[in-house]
Amino acid sequence: MLLCRISLVSQTLPRWGRRSQRGGGLLLRAVSFSSSRCHGVSSGEGSAQPAESGSGQGQYRDTVLLPKTDFPMKLTGQKLLDKELEIQQDCKFADLYSWQRERKAKKEFCLHDGPPYANGDPHVGHALNKILKDIRNRFEMLRGRQVHYVPGWDCHGLPIELKALGELGTSGLSPLQIRQKAREFAEGAIARQMAAFQRWGVMADWDQCYYTFDGAYEAAQLKVFQEMHSKGLIYQDYKPVFWSPSSRTALAEAELEYNAEHVSRAIYTTFPLATLPPNITKEAGLDSVSVLVWTTQPWTIPANQAICYMPNAQYSVVKRLDNSELLLVATERTANMAALLGTELEVVSTFTGSQLEGGICKHPTIPSKEVPLLPANHVTMAKGTGLVHTAPAHGMEDYSVASQFKLSVDCIVNEDGKFTELAGPELHNLSVMNEGTDRVISMLKECGSLVKEERCVHSYPYDWRTKQPVVIRPSKQWFINTASLKDKAKEALQKVRVLPESARSSLLAMLDRRTYWCISRQRSWGVPIPVFYHRETGEALINKHTVSHVAQLFKEKGSDCWWELPIETLLPAAVLKKSKAGPVGDYIRGEDVLDIWFDSGASWAAVLEEETEGDSEEPESRLSWLPASLRKPLTTESDSRADAYVEGKDQIGGWFQSSLLTSVAVRNKAPYKSLVVHGFAVSEKGEKMSKSLGNVVDPDVVINGGKDPSTPAFGADVLRWWVAESNVFSEVQIGPNALNSARDSISKLRRTLKFLLGNVHSFDPRSQAVDPKEMHYIDQYMLHLLREFSIKVTDAYSEFDPGRVIRVLQAFISRDLSSFYFSIIKDRLYCDPEDSLGRRSCQTVLEEILDGVTRSIAPILPHLAEEVYLHAPGHDEGETLFRSGWIKSSSVWRRPGLEEAVEGACAIRDSFLSSIPGKNSAQYDLTIAIEPGLLFELMESLQEEPTSTSSQLCELMMSSRVKLCSELPRDLPSDALLKHGTFLINLEGGVIREDSAYSIAVVPTSAARCPRCRRFTAESTDCLCPRCQTIVSQSQ
Repeated sequence: MLLCRISLVSQTLPRWGRRSQRGGGLLLRAVSFSSSRCHGVSSGEGSAQPAESGSGQGQYRDTVLLPKTDFPMKLTGQKLLDKELEIQQDCKFADLYSWQRERKAKKEFCLHDGPPYANGDPHVGHALNKILKDIRNRFEMLRGRQVHYVPGWDCHGLPIELKALGELGTSGLSPLQIRQKAREFAEGAIARQMAAFQRWGVMADWDQCYYTFDGAYEAAQLKVFQEMHSKGLIYQDYKPVFWSPSSRTALAEAELEYNAEHVSRAIYTTFPLATLPPNITKEAGLDSVSVLVWTTQPWTIPANQAICYMPNAQYSVVKRLDNSELLLVATERTANMAALLGTELEVVSTFTGSQLEGGICKHPTIPSKEVPLLPANHVTMAKGTGLVHTAPAHGMEDYSVASQFKLSVDCIVNEDGKFTELAGPELHNLSVMNEGTDRVISMLKECGSLVKEERCVHSYPYDWRTKQPVVIRPSKQWFINTASLKDKAKEALQKVRVLPESARSSLLAMLDRRTYWCISRQRSWGVPIPVFYHRETGEALINKHTVSHVAQLFKEKGSDCWWELPIETLLPAAVLKKSKAGPVGDYIRGEDVLDIWFDSGASWAAVLEEETEGDSEEPESRLSWLPASLRKPLTTESDSRADAYVEGKDQIGGWFQSSLLTSVAVRNKAPYKSLVVHGFAVSEKGEKMSKSLGNVVDPDVVINGGKDPSTPAFGADVLRWWVAESNVFSEVQIGPNALNSARDSISKLRRTLKFLLGNVHSFDPRSQAVDPKEMHYIDQYMLHLLREFSIKVTDAYSEFDPGRVIRVLQAFISRDLSSFYFSIIKDRLYCDPEDSLGRRSCQTVLEEILDGVTRSIAPILPHLAEEVYLHAPGHDEGETLFRSGWIKSSSVWRRPGLEEAVEGACAIRDSFLSSIPGKNSAQYDLTIAIEPGLLFELMESLQEEPTSTSSQLCELMMSSRVKLCSELPRDLPSDALLKHGTFLINLEGGVIREDSAYSIAVVPTSAARCPRCRRFTAESTDCLCPRCQTIVSQSQ
């Protein structure tokens, strides 16, 4: 036989190559073979079965081996919910994480959990994130790796404080009272979220999580702070910051959201030139020139200290023809200004920006104040007049100019966003964003400086918590010098894999935008900045001695001790001595807390980091809140870096960046090897979820159903399938259509699994499995396809692409199983003797397929996978799927020449079925004529005798009878259907290559239908075929 000879050849030659025409094998030949798997055959596991009930045929029903299983075809409603909870209990979901941490494993996979915010109920955004992580963790655990995954919560911050206090506010409450209420609120939110995550089937040790309000965590965070401060990366300064009047605290860039629909009252106003620049005083007719400026924030005009120009640009003095006013504007903005003002502008004189040096203007609303004309690089010509109003206290770039030219940085706005006394009696106590703006505009009108007011819709920063606009105002804050870290961070990021790669540019752009990071907050609920101030001078006392001592106190007592303990305990004599400071009575403790992005950004130090050299603590004490079995830090091989951080795209400027900056600052490396950036959950219309729009999807309602009958209970696996099936790298839509589709997909999958279970119910693979070498070739071929399927599934999971897993799975089931293999094997499976080699061969493959498919879906559908495993044969009672490993495929399943034999037959089958479209192939006899050669010998491997009704080739053709010959007979009946084709055999990468021609003749069979097996192989309608006669007689 050719297959035998091929096996011998393969011992001396490399393994047979795949035919180039065939591409990746049958799985990828959908166009070539789809018809051959569908024409004239039943569609898989739901088809009719042999020996129908009824007169004459029902008498043989008991001799047919039909599928048998108590695995339910469908589970809905309360039965579904009860089954999922029963699976979680019986299969010990709660113990799975601890079990895998304690087992021996050669490799570890660390997915570091970005802490969700503990300020509300679980939502579909949580579901998307946590389930996506769990799918990868379960996959890694199944394939033998030890998973390191410690769930965490971000517990501090203003949103929690505001929600905890509600309408009470902070008035009359001490910091400790505020902190107690905030802690209680956070603990309640954590409990609700944790319960939901457990119900979704997320694998973790839920008794051992990390919390940013835990004393040990806070101590690890302060060590990061100390290290960065000692390197000069953390400093205190007085400079403009984003300030939220609604929250009464400074904000970092990551705490802002930009409202593209914000409306400002933009103005054009003049500053009279009091002193002409020396380089243009000789110009005639330039008396009474005014500098024209534009701003979207009129309230900052009283704080103006200068007007900036672009040194290399051209500027012109123009004359308004409607009122003869002389204005100084950028030359290239002249046409825009003329259109805006509705009058012609006559150019009087033109010169370069550098010639404006030395010019001095009068302030329009403060007559005694003079402001200089200064060069600046931030001036652009995109909008405005090309001359920029500069208020150093209320603009980041303005402050840079002030630093260069030693300008005053007086703040005229208080913590509530109202004008201070410095703004003058007319403005004092007015809200700068509202009535204060009104009054400034009125003052400009009164003094004749207002040229034009317009409505300006533009993007403006808002407080992400209160959804109110922020202002820029200077205050004394603590900062991280991110400018000095930027290059190192970029270099570290180049070594990080980013999925999708398009997110990398956003990460780099965010780093470029951030020159410093304000980390101090004027609130009570957070980690106190461990600083003491001198009562008289205000000088800060902070060094490694003070911070280390406070960190140890926090570890032992929690950060409440900052307010609870006397300052003598916080700043003992020994620490003062090491710090070379004065008596403790000279100092007071600071009142600011750290930015919550610094809290979570230091999580790598609290959860992943090994102990550093010289640390006085006992080994692994950073993780002291974990039990010994879970306390192991990451292995040396993993370099204390997580394999992956997986979060939504909002974390590009948040946790991803804060983690990167702190880790690079302390360790000169990123805390992660890869970043996975997923999109947001949105409605089915692509809208952001909002209670006002009524499109919020509650994951609890998805699982348990709602009060409305139109919202059924889908269970946790449907929610997980929705996550897996979605393109998580873009916005992820959820709603009734998506959930119903997920449920239907799982229902189809259950039908396939039921068919598989039903046909292996009496089979024990441990004692009855057939060696692959003894199997039918079609069975061997299916093992080959199963191996290819498992490789593709493994690759997809490894790429964080569960959607591809589902697509590969569905293609395998629909094309390779239901429409092809299941249709072919039913006769052998149902009608051959129970212990026959052919049937056991088939069952061996079905059990392997069942096992492979079940394991392939397990990371996505853990409840369904364990339910199937409970019904599956071949393992001891009490054993669970997740404790038994990944898909088991073998390289021996790819036998040289096997693909060519089966796929060559499939090509002929394709021709056969296409010649009788829509008809039952079992009612036809097929003659196959092939000239002597490779293809003929391959077909001989499937049918040794010239004519057969029971050969493997006949089974594959699903015909009544197959005749294999070297040429078509001359005496074919007149109604014979003839067809010709070719099949390219391409072995050994083209070393063996043969384009083989074949012809077929199709004629209606003269045989009768067997009443038992329903094949047309009997002599008469009331007579069994020879095979069935033997089986029935033996059973009697």
